[in-house]
Amino acid sequence: MKHLVMLGAGHAHVHMLSTLAAQPLASVQITLIAPYPRQLYSGMVPGFVAGHYALEDCVIPLAPFLKNTAVTWLQRSATALDAGTRTVTLDDGSTLPYDVLSINSGPVQDRQKIEQMMPGAREHALFVRPIEPFGALWPKVVAMGAKKPLRFAIMGGGAAGFELACAVAHRLPTSSVTLLSGDAPVGANYPAKVQAMVAQALKDRAITVIQERAVGVAAGEVILASGARLACDVPVVAIGAQAPGWLQDSGLTLDEQGFVLVDAYQRALKHPQVFAAGDVATRADVSLPRSGVYAVRAGVPLAKNLRAVLAGIEPSPYTPQEKTLNLLSCGNRQAIASWGTWSAQGR
Repeated sequence: MKHLVMLGAGHAHVHMLSTLAAQPLASVQITLIAPYPRQLYSGMVPGFVAGHYALEDCVIPLAPFLKNTAVTWLQRSATALDAGTRTVTLDDGSTLPYDVLSINSGPVQDRQKIEQMMPGAREHALFVRPIEPFGALWPKVVAMGAKKPLRFAIMGGGAAGFELACAVAHRLPTSSVTLLSGDAPVGANYPAKVQAMVAQALKDRAITVIQERAVGVAAGEVILASGARLACDVPVVAIGAQAPGWLQDSGLTLDEQGFVLVDAYQRALKHPQVFAAGDVATRADVSLPRSGVYAVRAGVPLAKNLRAVLAGIEPSPYTPQEKTLNLLSCGNRQAIASWGTWSAQGR
């Protein structure tokens, strides 16, 4: 009996779980480690913030996937991984051995690292990730905004920062929204035409853009790299995701940012019994943007290769598509779309 440990309930693992009732794995014990009984779909968070969806509309419950399967679900989080001894340490101090490990835990916002970058953030800022606590806190912010206009500072000039700024402006039109894009313009990773559309969308919504980094957060203000202080009631941290801290001493080969380096088969370099997919992984053989689009599409090849190695069969290489459709929500049920160098916008 081999033991497959699935660490996290990201998009790729949700797909794997969806296949197990109809296609069970013979002679394989499966353990799922996931801290929440549901997966909040990050792509719908801007719509939730804007008020178009209830939180329940944005979740993928795990129970239906686990029904009629032999999967053991542990409502825990990982705190350490030892690739040498093939064990995962959980937040209750217990350890779990594995024969094959699949990591699909999704992106995180490392509060310790962010606190070093901008002291005071842990005490005063609202973090977008983990999404579950953010989803619980956002209605309280809306209730505050219904009583009086609020001053928002959204930190992060990527897709998440842009979408959240537009969503907040739509939901709380009497509040002011400032987007701190950091060292680069908003949407710097997108083609020039998309950047122009993004800039116009922000202007149309009276969202102030400041191309500066936040270096500190205090009660009622955000401190900028220039030394200026921005009056703020609700600082929101929407900067790019970091790798989970427990990967650092795992023994796995990591990239410069701490994400797991994987080969064309989604296996960790030098540790073929460890698979990693989605935002927690970086392909060593091709350059891909860290995008949820790729995380979603990694599910089918990951499930196929996990089944193969557990059956003693050689896995197959996964070739991601060169171009994907990216949609940037503008808060009012409109979006900016890009496909390679092509772009459009509308409802």
